[in-house]
Amino acid sequence: MHPARSPGGRRRVAALIGLIGAAFVTVPLASPASAAGSVVKVTGGQGNWQLQVNGAPYVVKGLTWGPAVADAETYMPDLASMGVNTIRTWGTDGTSKPLLDSAAAHGVKVVAGFWLQPGGGPGSGGCVDYVTDSTYKSNMLAEIAKWVTTYKDNPGVLLWNVGNESVLGMQNCFSGSALENERKAYTSFVNDVAVKIHGIDANHPVTSTDAWTGAWPYYKANSPALDLYAVNSYNGVCAVKQTWIDGGYTKPYIITETGPAGEWEVPNDANGVPSEPADQAKAAGYTNAWNCVKAHPGVALGATMFHYGTEQDFGGVWFNLIPGGLKRLSYYTVRQAYGGSAPVNTPPVISNMAVSSSVAAGQPFDVTASVRDPQNDPVSYTIKVSGKYATGDATLVNASFTQTGSGSFRVTAPQALGVWKVYIFAQDGKGNVGVETKSFRVVPPPVGGTNFARGRPATASSYQPYENLVPGNVTDGDLTTRWASDWSDPQWIQVDLGSVHAFNHVQLVWESAYAKTYTIQASDNGTDWRTVSSTSAGDGGVDDFAVGGSGRYVRVNGTQRGTGWGYSLYELGVYGS
Repeated sequence: MHPARSPGGRRRVAALIGLIGAAFVTVPLASPASAAGSVVKVTGGQGNWQLQVNGAPYVVKGLTWGPAVADAETYMPDLASMGVNTIRTWGTDGTSKPLLDSAAAHGVKVVAGFWLQPGGGPGSGGCVDYVTDSTYKSNMLAEIAKWVTTYKDNPGVLLWNVGNESVLGMQNCFSGSALENERKAYTSFVNDVAVKIHGIDANHPVTSTDAWTGAWPYYKANSPALDLYAVNSYNGVCAVKQTWIDGGYTKPYIITETGPAGEWEVPNDANGVPSEPADQAKAAGYTNAWNCVKAHPGVALGATMFHYGTEQDFGGVWFNLIPGGLKRLSYYTVRQAYGGSAPVNTPPVISNMAVSSSVAAGQPFDVTASVRDPQNDPVSYTIKVSGKYATGDATLVNASFTQTGSGSFRVTAPQALGVWKVYIFAQDGKGNVGVETKSFRVVPPPVGGTNFARGRPATASSYQPYENLVPGNVTDGDLTTRWASDWSDPQWIQVDLGSVHAFNHVQLVWESAYAKTYTIQASDNGTDWRTVSSTSAGDGGVDDFAVGGSGRYVRVNGTQRGTGWGYSLYELGVYGS
């Protein structure tokens, strides 16, 4: 994947894992960069390969690179202190020189990537027809040749990596025989690129990364110019060795992304969303991955593990070793695996996190956990929530909370319905952080009394017929169905209660297309309306109105939408005794 996956947000970063054993000698971590580029070769024979840099054996002990290029000098000394000798990027262009220079200055080398569409899928760059699109291929060949020519003598370069996850990603663009033909054409183009690179730069190997070893037969058949293979593999990394053996391959490989189990590999929790591993399990995932790389000496030449990144969004907290610049337990695990300097201080450890499976929108709920700091440092807390599964927004936002005890917190729930995640960030004041997370489901607050609108007929000024987004959905008691209007103002929806009822509460459960300005009206005859309540500050989620009124008909009259879409309601409840 790519660090900015989702088409830019799911990107995982795998650490290049260095092998240990008699066949490998680790290059000194702080060896100074030479003035000219290094000579890097894949040497040896079947089952007894090694990577050599300037004639010395080199085991890739790497991490994928996440920070901005401008921050290279800030983070490169830390990487070197971890025992990291390699970083991986997904793109190489005119902005890459400061990163390459900084890496070289600190004894770190770079697996320099070149992005090819579609990447992990069309969202990662669009679908290209490698069978027919000669213009794209010609342009990319020239572009890659340009940057290889530019940086081939830079001492920061370790090897060139052409493409990322495109063989697998083709399935999101094509099917059947067309898919098979595209995969053959893509890997043939990768071979053309490798030949072109070798013609420009004879001193650096060329590889190509994919997301599954199922891509390797295509490379074997169509990309003979590659010097080695590469794969991104997380929970399945320990199976790569046997796959290589069973496939009868005749080239070594590196792991270009690996680490703990990803979102796509874990079972769902009680709320039906992937159950994110705890910090301790994630740390163990890196140890396990590195051990499995080391278990294939002479073939697996190392790894770049995922991910030396600083983002504190959904994906960042799942994988990043330094979210927000703070070091996690996994950071120290990788540091230990790579032989880095021993830590003086380590992060707080969170366990036994618990939260109610469902909570009322906008209402307080309790979050508890056991928190232990190995050095007994004072711990401070931040509580964040993510609406990725509820709203599609992977951002983590600070939640309003009070600490009610040791590891106990009273947190205010979001307004938007759906499955959310709550995160405990425990900081020790020494640059370390422990993070744990659980999911919870936000539901409408309970309302006492009888819902006179339940099951009653509803009509509206307009509705969207596709997906059955009809008015009657707002009174069916089902929070998975909704009404949606045309994309214009004004719009209304009303329910016929069957007879005049006195009511004291109205609850509106909005989809993401909500009303900003609207009135709640009542009528005895469906013609003459009186206003019960109004607002010009609607923000979606659940709107509760403790209002008194009576009527046979109750109407929501929207005059200003809160989004560019129409108006959309899951439920309209009218309550009384």
